Amino acid sequence: MRSSARGIGVIALAAMALLAVPATASAAPAEVGYDVSYPQCGDDLPRSRAFVVVGVNGGLSTRANPCLSEQLVWAWGSSGKADGQPRAQLYLNTANPGQLMERVVTWPESGATPYGDCDGANSTACSWQYGWERAQNSVVSFFTPAARAARVDSQPARYVWWLDVETMNTWQFGSSEALERNRATLEGMTEYLLSRGAEVGIYSTDEQWSEIVGEVADDSVLAGLDSWLAGSVTAEQAADACADDPLVPGGRVELSQYVPGELDHNLSCR
Repeated sequence: MRSSARGIGVIALAAMALLAVPATASAAPAEVGYDVSYPQCGDDLPRSRAFVVVGVNGGLSTRANPCLSEQLVWAWGSSGKADGQPRAQLYLNTANPGQLMERVVTWPESGATPYGDCDGANSTACSWQYGWERAQNSVVSFFTPAARAARVDSQPARYVWWLDVETMNTWQFGSSEALERNRATLEGMTEYLLSRGAEVGIYSTDEQWSEIVGEVADDSVLAGLDSWLAGSVTAEQAADACADDPLVPGGRVELSQYVPGELDHNLSCR
């Protein structure tokens, strides 16, 4: 997962565990964290890492990261020496393809939601149900089998789950109702993760969040979630971004991502 400086993001790099380590990677400070996912399966990653955020999906919420097991092993081998950041964290790709639902086989046809019953239409209710089902599928079908295969903790409640919100994925646009439906999707994902005892946060930039979601009301389940901010290139910029406003009311900036080269780095903002 990667978001360019204050702009459109690109999915971050991935890795295999326990491979040879390039000399340039080992020079990173011991407190630095990384985020990885499917694009770099088989690449070398640093031995020294304080924490790792692993992408559960393969670019789309309907696809699994084929290297998830190996990357979970690598993540759990982190030192945990970054201001209390959990050694292994996770992120999910997010989207709302309701405006293209005729071509989306995973669009829900039913379900009781906080916005009423889903009837298969491009509605706020079905958007919420779509988010719930995508999070459920990511946890049950992708994460749990991979964690068990890796012989690491497979309980969702043992992880922080970040929702990756970027304009490169499919979202609804063009009206306040579209923003409401996008918010509902993220609310549905959040509600499912909370029902499993997980901690939930949001990864994005201010610009992308405003374009996709807009304002979040104080009574939304999204209010109070922590933020992982993208958009920096250097460690200094990332440290400065820790003082930026969170993406939602009541939250705090927890992580700040910077991309000095090919591998995404992260600082703890605690």
